Amino acid sequence: MDALKHARIAGVRPKDAASLILIDRSAERPRVLMGRRGSGHVFMPDVYVFPGGRRDAGDHTLPFSADLDPLVSEKLLAGTSARMTSRRARALALAALRELHEETGLAGVAAADLSRLRYVARAITPPGNVRRYDTRFFLAFSDETLFDMRHLKDSSELQDVRWLDIAELYGLKLPRITQAVLEDVRNLMATDPSLPFGSPVSFYFMRHGRFVRSRL
Repeated sequence: MDALKHARIAGVRPKDAASLILIDRSAERPRVLMGRRGSGHVFMPDVYVFPGGRRDAGDHTLPFSADLDPLVSEKLLAGTSARMTSRRARALALAALRELHEETGLAGVAAADLSRLRYVARAITPPGNVRRYDTRFFLAFSDETLFDMRHLKDSSELQDVRWLDIAELYGLKLPRITQAVLEDVRNLMATDPSLPFGSPVSFYFMRHGRFVRSRL
């Protein structure tokens, strides 16, 4: 039975997922919105993460008021199979916003404006995990969006939801990939605080048992 279970886990294929890194730059130093996953989660329990989750089949039907920036769409399609279409790429962005609402209570006051979303990283969960995701990390600045911050709250998915100094996250239990993506964001913003839409996108995956970082 153990051998069969191991074989099933080894054969798990990554599912599409999306995450949203929401940055507040109103203070002297940027802050990022994060929360702690509950201890009951099978995948990454008790760690601080960005809001996010698996893309649902219905995400492509969610309403939006403005589409993704062309440079973001181009990056989302880069280095992917023919299965990745513009429609599917848009669904990932809509999934990120849906997950933000479900996990933190934040929602736009109008139909989703995808035009303000940056694309900063992609990561595929290594083989051997009980669940695997092909996650695209989007980023938005709170001053460029229409989120009503009065609705920010914990949920069954994320607890201790709060704004954290992006430069001082010491002492928090963070997944390795979250640390890597945060470092990417810090470096990108150090180069250009506006974080242009065509900025380089880091791609993290395992190759021959080694953790690899490439660029899209």
